[in-house]
Amino acid sequence: MSIILPQIFSLFHVSVTFNRLPTFSTDRKLPKKSLKPDSPELNRTNSGTDFSTNSNTTTTSNSAASGNGNKSNGGEKYSSAGKSNVATKRTSSAVFPASVVAGIEPLLPFKDVPNGEKMNLFVSKVSLCCVTFDFTDPTKNCVEKDVKKQTLIELLDFVAAGSMKFSEPAILAMCRMCAVNLFRVFPPNYRCSSHSTGENDDDEPMFDPSWPHLQIVYDLLLKFITSSCLDAKVAKRYIDHSFILRLLDLFDSDDPRERECLKTILHRVYGKFMVHRPFIRKSMSNIFYRFVFETEKHNGIAELLEIFGSIISGFALPLKEEHKIFLRRVIMPLHKPKSLGTYFQQLSYCVMQFIEKEPKLSSTVINGLLKYWPITNSQKEVMFLGEIEEILEAINMVEFQKVMVPLFWRIGCCINSFHFQVAERALFLWNNDQIVNLIAHNRQVILPILLPVLEKNAQSHWNQAVLNLTLNVRKMFSEMDDVLFMSCHAQYREQVANLSLVAQRRKEAWEQLENAARLQPITGNTAVLVTPLATSIAC
Repeated sequence: MSIILPQIFSLFHVSVTFNRLPTFSTDRKLPKKSLKPDSPELNRTNSGTDFSTNSNTTTTSNSAASGNGNKSNGGEKYSSAGKSNVATKRTSSAVFPASVVAGIEPLLPFKDVPNGEKMNLFVSKVSLCCVTFDFTDPTKNCVEKDVKKQTLIELLDFVAAGSMKFSEPAILAMCRMCAVNLFRVFPPNYRCSSHSTGENDDDEPMFDPSWPHLQIVYDLLLKFITSSCLDAKVAKRYIDHSFILRLLDLFDSDDPRERECLKTILHRVYGKFMVHRPFIRKSMSNIFYRFVFETEKHNGIAELLEIFGSIISGFALPLKEEHKIFLRRVIMPLHKPKSLGTYFQQLSYCVMQFIEKEPKLSSTVINGLLKYWPITNSQKEVMFLGEIEEILEAINMVEFQKVMVPLFWRIGCCINSFHFQVAERALFLWNNDQIVNLIAHNRQVILPILLPVLEKNAQSHWNQAVLNLTLNVRKMFSEMDDVLFMSCHAQYREQVANLSLVAQRRKEAWEQLENAARLQPITGNTAVLVTPLATSIAC
């Protein structure tokens, strides 16, 4: 082992500079390394919880990128002061500063060190993983990448075992390592490539070439957050607002696998750190606001809404006013963007969670849908009708009566739509027994609104399937209340006759005006009617 490890360490041709971590006690007395006055280690300062990747905790030198350069020494072997016979090595400060690794060689397996040293070894291994590589070139730094991968897997197994409580330096080192590896800014061409303007985006998603490596880091972070060995009271100082904001920024990743991991991690953070819950909700709301009212471009809306669906299901009753405001100002405007189809299922689930929590909100939701109802987008209209049906299945009679007039006026417009899918979907509402029951109890109001629509469809709609459905609905109303149906039908015929009479009078008035204008003498630049047929107006 003493021969192999220096050789492996020599593969990492990197110059790494770590911010000083809080010191932690060890049972051994380690030989201290004397520092020169101009040594960069004397200039280190405590950076607290700064996870900015612009001031990375590790920087890869040019020799690391090229694979050439000075190799770090393997360190010297030393013996413990009586408590342990395990031999450890001091690595060169050019690779791992002694103040960080506490004299523990990071490539040692956990089983080869006593329990008192395992947390120090954990910090050393985490620090090793702060070295980043370029994964766009699979031929570069292959051995170094493999060593880092094996170290990450070993850390994952250690965290999953839950054998000991994490110390504060270990928590800080872990958060820093995750920040270095995960937090990054997506290039504009990378982020814009996947944004679609409609629901049918058939383009293949872009996959991050570094995903096999990132996946292990995400799995490690998830195991770390959910571990029973992590003290939330201590960890909240490092998994803070800044960390959470950077985590939320990653939801704009074009890789769906990364967004899926982020969804699980953020949900666990929300569950474990109660003190951060209001901030998480507010930050997610800000993303939704920016998406709806500014950019209409974001890859992670579906995943964020899925998280919010779980959050809503945990709201205590009665609902707080801030949650109702969130429904009106965030959830309902999310029906507006053209890309609704990419997250409609998750959005509809959130809406139904609110209605299940407080049924009185159903009228608020329907009014919101009517406000954002699409006029020229037929696919969105079909989605809206599907959501309306789901809401009407859960609505009570009082709330239904508040919105039935504007609602069925809009449904009537959909029935008359020339797009057969919209008309067909609207007529399918009568296949739902709950909706038919609501209509039957309020037929005195609804039938006068819908009968002219049904008669127009029955006389002139081009699609045979829509025509058949229209006749079936018309028959249902007739069987529901024949007297009311005949009365409404008589009123409809009277309205048609009145409209015909008005049209005839309008036509006669225009003919009189044309005749009068034709008889006027020609003076100056006055327009002249050549013949009455040339200006006849069809009403």
